[in-house]
Amino acid sequence: MGTWPRGISAAVWLLGLCLLLTACKGNEESAVMPSNESGQASSDVEKPVALEAVVPEGTLDNPVGMVSEYGVTAALRNKGFVIEQPGQVVMLDLANPSTEPQVVLDIRDRVYSDGNEQGLLGLAFHPKKPGVAYVNYTTKTHTVIARFVMKDPGNPEIFDPASEVKLLTYEQPFSNHKGGQLAFGPDGYLYIAAGDGGSGGDPHGNGQNKQSLLGKVLRIDVNTGVNGKHYSIPADNPFAGGSGAPEIYAFGLRNPWRFSFDTVTGKLWAADVGQDRLEEINLIENGGNYGWNVMEGNLCFKPKEGCKKEGLIEPIFTYGRDQGVSITGGFVYRGKALPELIGWYVYADYAMGTIWALRQSEDGSVENKVLLESDHLITSFGVDADGELYICSQKGSLLRLS
Repeated sequence: MGTWPRGISAAVWLLGLCLLLTACKGNEESAVMPSNESGQASSDVEKPVALEAVVPEGTLDNPVGMVSEYGVTAALRNKGFVIEQPGQVVMLDLANPSTEPQVVLDIRDRVYSDGNEQGLLGLAFHPKKPGVAYVNYTTKTHTVIARFVMKDPGNPEIFDPASEVKLLTYEQPFSNHKGGQLAFGPDGYLYIAAGDGGSGGDPHGNGQNKQSLLGKVLRIDVNTGVNGKHYSIPADNPFAGGSGAPEIYAFGLRNPWRFSFDTVTGKLWAADVGQDRLEEINLIENGGNYGWNVMEGNLCFKPKEGCKKEGLIEPIFTYGRDQGVSITGGFVYRGKALPELIGWYVYADYAMGTIWALRQSEDGSVENKVLLESDHLITSFGVDADGELYICSQKGSLLRLS
């Protein structure tokens, strides 16, 4: 994923796309089908899908995510919280989108966003504690996972920048591949996407290094702190016993740009941005090794041929440079407005604007369909309290799948 300021010209966009392709290599309208009660998507008649603007282009400043508080606070049920990469979180009234967006957290004074893939990248609300939020942001040299609390119990949506508590920091050797996603899983733990640290080809070997937090999905318990830390390690984390960094949940990832949990099955879906050949979608398992930088997708990367694939989990789906250059992970749709999509994983390509829906059958086979070809730089997906899907466009708009 890369970002550029809103209001970009066509020339700047093309230059940015060239830079994105270079970063990937070196330095780095149809619909689908309804589900049954098991959560599995089932075949039916195709119907068209469109994008409906919630707020127009230029309203938001480099939006890279939209999350809901998911009804923890009743008054915020219809609110959408948009992550702006320079360092703000703004609240939108999804039921009355013409209402002026409200800044609910401003930490631009500590966020470094000059790099194309740096900035405020993730936001997650505590699922049981109103007025408690966690963010993922970069300084010039580190990633910071921090907690903020509300300024006033009467206004649980407004967070106090001075309330910051840093839970976890880790050094970043280069300016790209930060990951950045935060989300609470059905187990109540906080999951964190960490890219391999950047450059190209993972020169430090972080993806396969069990002592490094880079190139991983991390998992921590933010409800209890031990040994002077503001978090603890879930007992079933694969390296909780000390053979690797205990925060690691899964490893061997390059730049996981957006993951999500299926609210019905609990499965963890993650999109991983490729180097120069394949973009991939993975189902993340506890202790899983997803291959980078031994493999890129299901192909050998280092070495180019004859790599040892034993013990590596291959992606459930990949696509090549003929279809896109930078995958943006989405969500398994569980809303009501688009019954044809229930049970399908909806995702996109950032640079090409293509939106797909994918489903995996019980036998492991995968079906993938183009939903629509958009003209948006799709940085992220979001979901509201009712399970409806939204898309963040880098041009400064928020759109709803309709």
